[in-house]
Amino acid sequence: MDIRNKIIIFIGIFLFTACYYDKKDLVYPQVLVATCDTSNITYAVTVTNILNTSCNNCHGAASANLIGGGIFLHTYAAVKPYVTNGKLINSILQNGQASPMPKNMAKLDQCTINKLVLWVNKGALNN
Repeated sequence: MDIRNKIIIFIGIFLFTACYYDKKDLVYPQVLVATCDTSNITYAVTVTNILNTSCNNCHGAASANLIGGGIFLHTYAAVKPYVTNGKLINSILQNGQASPMPKNMAKLDQCTINKLVLWVNKGALNN
């Protein structure tokens, strides 16, 4: 193979491998952010579901004295004092104003926090 053929092969390889064209949307797809529905926040549905999922493993009726520091969050009457003194929201915000919760776990997602904050800001009704 002579030098001319080698140069042509080298240029051909260089041209086909040096640059490429991709569609930005295919290479870097946009991640859709799920919306946080805060339109109908109630204690009976929204707040109890959050508490049962994220809090009542430790702060439920059967476990609060054993592993929940004696803090019960299984009824509205039990939750209300922690709403009033600010510890419920400060603990989930993990802002240093109360013991961060959930303990030894990741912070609650922002949508869940937003729902609880909105419920408290609207008067923490037993609805």
